[in-house]
Formats: sequence, C-alpha cells, structure tokens
Amino acid sequence: MKSIINIKVKNKEKNLRIDILLSNQDNKLSRSRVKSLILENKLKINNIIITDPSKKIKLNDEICFEISEPKKETLEPFQYPLDIVHEDKDLIVINKSAGISMHPGPGNYDNTIVNALINYDSNNLSNIGNELRPGIVHRIDKDTSGLIVIAKNNISHENLSKQFSDHSITRVYQALVWGKIRPQNGKIETFITRSSRNRQMMEVSSKKGKKAVTNYKTLEIFENDKIPTFSLVECKLETGRTHQIRVHLSFKGNNILGDKKYKKKYKKIVNIDNELEESITELNRQFLHAKTIGFNHPKNNRRLEFTSKLPINLEKILKKLRKFKQ
Repeated sequence: MKSIINIKVKNKEKNLRIDILLSNQDNKLSRSRVKSLILENKLKINNIIITDPSKKIKLNDEICFEISEPKKETLEPFQYPLDIVHEDKDLIVINKSAGISMHPGPGNYDNTIVNALINYDSNNLSNIGNELRPGIVHRIDKDTSGLIVIAKNNISHENLSKQFSDHSITRVYQALVWGKIRPQNGKIETFITRSSRNRQMMEVSSKKGKKAVTNYKTLEIFENDKIPTFSLVECKLETGRTHQIRVHLSFKGNNILGDKKYKKKYKKIVNIDNELEESITELNRQFLHAKTIGFNHPKNNRRLEFTSKLPINLEKILKKLRKFKQ
C-alpha cells in the first residue's frame, strides 16, 4: 500500500525545510519517517527527485511525495549481555562495549546492539524510521565504548531526536591522542563531509558538508624520553556528525590512539617499557569513550545525566603512562 501527497507551496510555507512541511501534513508521519522516505527517492519537487531532507522550498514549488509502507525486515535476537545503566518505561541508557556495532548493516546483520535489544525486549522499542534500527536515537562507532540512549516508544524517540537536533544533549568523551594539542584547550569549528578518496571516511572541508563543533580541553600530558608523547583529552560535542571527534582531532594533527581509519603510524622508540609498547601496538580499538550523556526525560522533562568509567583496558594504558610521570 502507498499514498501520494501533492502540494503546491503557498506563501506562508515558503522557505520551510521540506521535511518539516511534509511531517506537518499528517500527524502519523514523523519527521524521521519523512527523512527516511526522502532518502529512498520518494520525493519530487518540480518533477525532480530530491534527496536532501533539509532543502528549503520556494513559493509555487510543486511537491509530490510517495508514502510507502515500511519494508518488513527480520531481526534475529542476539544473546549479548547489555550493560544497562538506567531503564524506565520510556528509555534505556546502555554502556556499550567497544567491538559491537549499533545496528545491522552490510556484513553483519545479527550481532549488533539492536539484535541484543530484540533479545532483551522486542516489544518495547520505537519503530520510527529504518526497520533495522528500532530504538536507535543516536550512534557511536563500533570501536568506541560508552553511553547511548535507546527509545522504548515513538514519543520518546521524537522527543530525544529533537533534543539531539537542538544540540541540547550533553555528550562528553575522553580520548588519548598522539602528541600535544595546540592550544591545549579550545574549540574546533569546521564543516565535515564525506571523503572524496574513501567514501567510508569523513574529512574536514572549508565550504561543504555539515557544520561540526567540538570543544576540547587537555586533562593530562604524558611526555618522557622513554615513551611516546600522548595527551588525555576531554571532548564536549555541540554537534554530532559522523566520526566527528576522530576527524577533528586528526585535523589538529593529534590522531586518537588505536584509530584504524584516521591513524598515525606508530614509530619505534628505543628503551620503551615492553608492557607499554605491547599495550599501544596491540590495542584493538580506538581510545575513545563516551563518558557522559545528559538529556531531559521525554515524559517529565527532568534533567538526567549519566557517567561511565573508562574500560579496564584503556585505564591500564593510562596507569602505565602515569608511571613515567613520577
């Protein structure tokens, strides 16, 4: 089953984003669902297919929007121990381990956080947008650990999504980077776009892409003639673009330890402690952890904030580095 919405833009509607206009046409049609359909080539403006949900419309634009039923996908349950920090009737906050993807995708449709959520409670997850991402309001990378929030119903999903789009969510990360960042504290404000050389990577751009803002401060510097120079950095996000922290720190010349995509080649250092060298070279993830997440509860608007400790393998590296500061 499908239906068609045909609209000729009126004066009071001009300059609206197309996804906002379309989501206002039917209260059963969420903005996330509109975005998903636009990305599936279901929108034409003046008989031209448009795939940008943020496009501004003009007076007398002729809009044709096809609303098709969501494809039914089968999600297999995955018996995986979720580290649940908080749960109520509307949401779940999970402390995600590194090494597990958020949702099914090419090459891995079964062993993800979504599959684990299906195993945990398949009846209480939002179903907005992509059928392979029930409950998923935001993501962190497979090899990043830390806190994520899951929506258990559509009202919560819409509310939390708006908080993310309004940049009112508190998100603080910790990263161990090569070298010393100059200046030690500051703000990185750029555009981020998909790399023209590798479509799986992102890059900083001066003109195109989405605005990305990362506030950072240096928490600790490790510098000694027997160890590589590292800095423990805290990053507070104002926006949440794909790979944002990884790209921004790489742009500063301070790649995250263990980052395979945005990596810096490890240089052999004479007389380095054997255990420390092994910890550095064999780290099978990036040293990036989503430490803090804060948001307003979607039902009662009460501010919630949760904090997570660094995983043991990352904390061990810091302990070894601190030995050389004494």
